[in-house]
Parts: sequence; structure tokens; C-alpha cells
Amino acid sequence: MSTLTLPTRHLALLIASLMAIGMGQSMTFAILAPLGREVNMTEFSITILIACSSLTFGFASPYWGRLSDRIGRKPVIMIGLVGFVFGTSAFATSFVLGLNGILTGASLFTALLITRCLHAGIMSATGPSTTAYAADHTTPDKRTKAMAKLGTASSMGMILGPAFAGATAAFGLLAPLYAAAFLTLIMAVMVWKMIPVTPVADRIPRKHSVKLKFTDTRIWPFIAIAIGTFMGFAAVQQTMGFFLQDQLNLTGVRTAQLTGITMLTSASFTFLVQTTVMQWVNWPPGRFIKVGLSFISIGALVIASSSEFVLIAAGMGVMGIGVGCTMPSIISATSLAVEPHEQGAAAGMISGCPAIGFGIGPVGAGYLYQFNPHYPHIAAAIFIAILLAGVIYSKRV
Repeated sequence: MSTLTLPTRHLALLIASLMAIGMGQSMTFAILAPLGREVNMTEFSITILIACSSLTFGFASPYWGRLSDRIGRKPVIMIGLVGFVFGTSAFATSFVLGLNGILTGASLFTALLITRCLHAGIMSATGPSTTAYAADHTTPDKRTKAMAKLGTASSMGMILGPAFAGATAAFGLLAPLYAAAFLTLIMAVMVWKMIPVTPVADRIPRKHSVKLKFTDTRIWPFIAIAIGTFMGFAAVQQTMGFFLQDQLNLTGVRTAQLTGITMLTSASFTFLVQTTVMQWVNWPPGRFIKVGLSFISIGALVIASSSEFVLIAAGMGVMGIGVGCTMPSIISATSLAVEPHEQGAAAGMISGCPAIGFGIGPVGAGYLYQFNPHYPHIAAAIFIAILLAGVIYSKRV
């Protein structure tokens, strides 16, 4: 792949596309807990739903990354955006059937599981192909900053999504999902019209395509850190709706609104770090990773020791700072560790790691929550601290 300057208009469009998907995802996280309870789903069932779809996303991402090496970035970006539109609509429609009593119990859970997993598997095409596109057009010394800029897309989506979900939830808990599908459809049309097709000479023939392994010595430490980071973060975030509703005795709509505010706080601090510190401070990725993990662990401890909304939101903000430092650095370090013709494969693997973390973390958190609402936060703080200790003593990182 050629290493050219990344055009500002293309970067802006890619950021907007990722932001639309981020909004849709954050809306889903904000409303899923109260919505699940509206159709009589248990906390454990909801976390299982999240886990299965997240694992589907995580294991599908490497395939899309390799495919983008062969057929070019644009078609794969389009597949992900269009898949998000139809997947979100199908998932929301399944809930409509549940709310109206057409689907109940096991049949409703099955419908939600199938639509959500299909949705996750196809939409996972956008992340790795976008990351690889940016890697194709940036030099190594600019890589971390470029990945941080892409990271702002998801952060902005996480900022705007909960606010939009809280505003539209008064019209119905499902209204935000249909709105997210419409916004993403607009972005798909713009990508189709504006992003250039990868030249044939820059594509990798099928017989020469690279299939990296999770055990590749160049990248496995970063994969482990990424998965572990989001296991801890997801354990806190995905039980937040239950935690707030039970601790503060909230209604379903109010739960969605306050959950959205905590997610907004977290994403705002992530965005702030990625647009300031990550652009101004020329630290190597390893140092950013250590600082980020420290903040995530501290934030989880703040939440674990709190029962007031202001402190809970503050803890989420501290965790957001940690995520803002950690993930762009992991992506950059992974990209720099592989060859130019391996960028799509590497991007696919690392893009799937947060989803794998989200697939594992909520299951354990949902199980611990049944014993004590604070246990998931305590466990997350300890787990991230152990991960940090491993990073500190790792020569590879």
C-alpha cells in the first residue's frame, strides 16, 4: 500500500462515519438495560446478549481487515456502514415485537440474539478497513496522532449518542436506534460518493494475502492488553444501567438518561485526551499505555466506593481518560510492528479486541452483580491493576 498524505476531507468523512456508528452503539448501551427489563429479560440475559454480539464482532473483524487488503478499503467500509443500517433496524424491530407481546421469552431472546449478532458481524467491517486506510496514508512518525484522530470519532459518537438517546428516549426507548440507522445511511452514501477506490496495484492478491495469528510474537502483547483493557472497562460500563437504576430507584426512561450522562462523561474525557495530550505529547505508545491503564483502574475504584451519581460520573470520566490514552497507542504500536502489506490484517485483529473484551467482561460482571452491585467495579479495578503490572515488567511493551 502506498504511503501518501491522508487528505483532510477523507479523514473528516471517515471520522464522521465512525462517529455515526459510535452514536448508534452508545445509544444501544444506554437504553439496553431499561429496555431489556421492559420485556422481562434478566440482567444476566442482557449481558449474554451483549457478550455474544461483541464476540461475533471481535472474531469477524480480522476477516474484514484481510478482505480490505484484497479488494480495497472502500468496499469493506461500505459493507460495514450498510450492515449497520439494516442490522440496527432489525434489532430495534425485534424489540418492537417484544414490547407488543408478539414475541416473548425464548423466542424474543432468540430473535434479539440473531439480529444483534448478524448486525455485529457485518458492521465490524468498517473499523479495520478505516484504520487500514489511515495507516496506508500516514508515515510511521505520524501514526499515533492519526489513530488518535480516528479515536476521536468513536469518542464523539459516545459523547453525542447518549445525549441524543436521552433526548429522544422520551418519545420511546427505540426511537434512538432508528435515528442512528438513518444517520449511518447518510454517511454510507457520502462514503460511496467521495472516498476513492484503492488502485489495483495496491491490492494484495488472494494467494499473497496475509493471515496473521493472535500468537504472532510481534503483536500478541498488544492484543492481550487491548482485550484486557476492555474487559475491565466493559465490566463497569455494561452494568452501569442496572447499578444506577437499583442504587437510585429510577424509572426506565430516567435510567436511560442518567446512563447516557455517565457514558457522555466518559467519552468527553476520552475525546479531550485524544485531541490535546495525544496530539501534543510525543511519548512512545508504551508510556501512554501505562498511564492509561492507571487511570482506568483508579476510575473503577472511584465508582466502587460511590453510591452518589456525581461520584459515579466522575469515576467514569477518569476511566475515559484512561481509554483515551490506551487504545490509540495500542493501535499505533500494532501498526508499527507489522509490514505495509499486513496493515489490513493487523487492523482487523486489533479492531476486534475491544469487542472481545466487551464479550467477556459483561458476562463475569453480570454474574458478580447478582451478589453485590459493587463487585463488578472492584473486580475491574483489580484486574486492570494486574494488567498494568504485567505491562510495566514487559520488555516487549
